[in-house]
Amino acid sequence: MAETLQSLIAAEALQPVDPRVTDFARAIIAPFGETARAVIFYGSCLREAQLDGLMLDFYVIVSDYAAAYRAANKAGWMARANALIPPNVFPAAHGTLAAKYAVLSEADLARACSMQAGDVSVWARFAQPVRIVWSADTAAEARALDALCAAPVTLLRHAAPVADTASPDPLHIWRTGFTRTYGAELRAERGDRPDKVVDFAPDHYIAVGAAIAREVPDLAAMPRAEAERRWARLRARGKRLTVARLAKASFTFAGGIDYLAWKINRHAGTQITIRPWQRKWPLVAAVVLVPKLLKSGAVK
Repeated sequence: MAETLQSLIAAEALQPVDPRVTDFARAIIAPFGETARAVIFYGSCLREAQLDGLMLDFYVIVSDYAAAYRAANKAGWMARANALIPPNVFPAAHGTLAAKYAVLSEADLARACSMQAGDVSVWARFAQPVRIVWSADTAAEARALDALCAAPVTLLRHAAPVADTASPDPLHIWRTGFTRTYGAELRAERGDRPDKVVDFAPDHYIAVGAAIAREVPDLAAMPRAEAERRWARLRARGKRLTVARLAKASFTFAGGIDYLAWKINRHAGTQITIRPWQRKWPLVAAVVLVPKLLKSGAVK
């Protein structure tokens, strides 16, 4: 009997991880108290055995922004900023590990993984294998899994109408989708990253794609012209949001400008060095760095 999308995503997302990652997640959510609902571990570090020296990526899912920031004794403007341009991003360290974590409400998580999302930033990441490393209860886990099931459907609904139907590659729709999403953000990664994402777990994408094809028979129903218009809007909005989130992170993310330079250097092969004035004025520094990112050729 063929597995359902829900069972495939749950089997992937609920796998155990390095205990240090779970401990890290618990430390991150502690200040949020009962407003914390789940922690999702995602990104390239999920594919690495050696985590020391890397920057881990988490999404902290909360019930409500205002309550979460009150519980964590953080400024009220942060809750408003999180609601206006989600998510807020913060740095964290635990033991020998370092991370950045994004705060997102359960409602925004559901919306950001659906066809109603205004940009690709969440569903593009959660269409990939991820792990739920902590949840408050079974209801919180179920809500997170629902969003994780919606994300790959959203990606394939956008990708199927613009993919090459004559391609012999069984993963061509996934490659098309990830290539388009990488182009819809200001990303520091090299141009071959979408293929690497797919090639890391080809069996996962084949199985999930088959389940979606069974459960969503009208996957390619969107006319190509409409799909291209949607991608154009996603690109325009996504790149504007990247800059807006970067500006916001200069207030929430201590050392954020150093992280940006590290990210660009790591994936684009550049040698950007942050100067003292750029740390003092990170928003101005970001305006300087974005053209460097574009010039590097990392952004397509």
